[in-house]
Amino acid sequence: MARHELLGGMVQVYRRGGQQWHCSASIDGRQYRATTGEDDLVLAKQAAEDWFLGLRGKSKAGLLMKERTFRQAADQFLKEYEVITEGHRSPRWISGYADRLRLHVLPFFGTLGLSAVTPGKVQEYRVHRISTSPTGKAPARSTIHDEIVTIRQVLKTAIRHEWLTHLPDFSPPYKTSGKVVHRPWFSPEEYKQLFETTRAHAKAAVAPHHKWFAEQLHDYVLFLGNTGLRPDEAKNLQHRDVTIVEEGARGARILEIEVRGKRGVGYCKSTPMAVVPYERLLTRPKYVPQGRAKERNRKRNPRLVPPPQFPEPTDHVFPGNHLKQFNRLLDKSSLKLDRDSKPRTAYSLRHTYICMRLMEGADVYQIAKNCRTSVEMIEKFYAAHIKNVLDAAAINVRRSKAKKGKKTQPLNDIYESAVDADVQEQL
Repeated sequence: MARHELLGGMVQVYRRGGQQWHCSASIDGRQYRATTGEDDLVLAKQAAEDWFLGLRGKSKAGLLMKERTFRQAADQFLKEYEVITEGHRSPRWISGYADRLRLHVLPFFGTLGLSAVTPGKVQEYRVHRISTSPTGKAPARSTIHDEIVTIRQVLKTAIRHEWLTHLPDFSPPYKTSGKVVHRPWFSPEEYKQLFETTRAHAKAAVAPHHKWFAEQLHDYVLFLGNTGLRPDEAKNLQHRDVTIVEEGARGARILEIEVRGKRGVGYCKSTPMAVVPYERLLTRPKYVPQGRAKERNRKRNPRLVPPPQFPEPTDHVFPGNHLKQFNRLLDKSSLKLDRDSKPRTAYSLRHTYICMRLMEGADVYQIAKNCRTSVEMIEKFYAAHIKNVLDAAAINVRRSKAKKGKKTQPLNDIYESAVDADVQEQL
């Protein structure tokens, strides 16, 4: 590698096999490098001297950044996060951090020093994201929240490596309480309408493969509505994870399910109404796709029909994908949107299970354990809009009569007299 020194060895000019010359220098114990952009050595030396003098002038004026940049901390974060979370986080989750950094965060913060990432700068970033959206629509609150979380993770990495002393407060100013959105579910009447629609659809199917998928969907609706499983948990469920047991004084048959999903391995006990759909799933032969020519030949010669194969313990309970068929039946029965115009999905069957258990007076803690979630989540997203969780006897309490010598009219009597007065005025 060709190398030359300038200004008494304070600047080095070198070339690494390419056509252009590069320069390097050390100021205040830190090494700096740059390209001269010149192919000629004489011009490269002049450019290197000018670069060094400008760099030293910035250092004297206090304009030279002497700390790590946000981009360097982001690179370190991605390198560590992918290795440490391997096997614990999905590749899609990890790529989400990389995409947010590449598309939005680094173009705004990349060249800044870590100490320059202040709460005010983050607030500028929020304004920038909302005002420069390419679609003309402001990003969702959750989208910006995820990007702020990404910035916070990068700065935490810098703190661990002692590149930063403390984590700034990035909580949004002027914050109002977020609206609690009730998750879409099926009321008892709507749920009855749904499974009657799936039952009629299964009976009306004629082709063998159509009939098999329609019957699977009908049992899928009944199974999820009586177990509270998440769709991904139902997709991973195998027959060896499900056991039919008798429980309770009356010996009611229920399903004990070993669930594998987003919360690891958990357990679930179904309602008795989930047993019959699961028994149908057990006794339904597996569907083997066949071409049209083979189907015609088997209709002509029944001897060519192979014996039915029934599910094995290691087979999935729901091997097919019912998404399109489920959405089509929701549209057909006018159940796709709830009263708040929010679309219902297969996840709504889980919400229906939780709401119905609350309406029946089940204990919130037991529901949370059975659904592998928290009491806080149930109280926030489910119990708030179920009128049956309100105890009228506990609300409409009548205060006892006052003791002798104290003339205090009970509040309920006041309310009743006020109502009677209103009625008399209307008459």
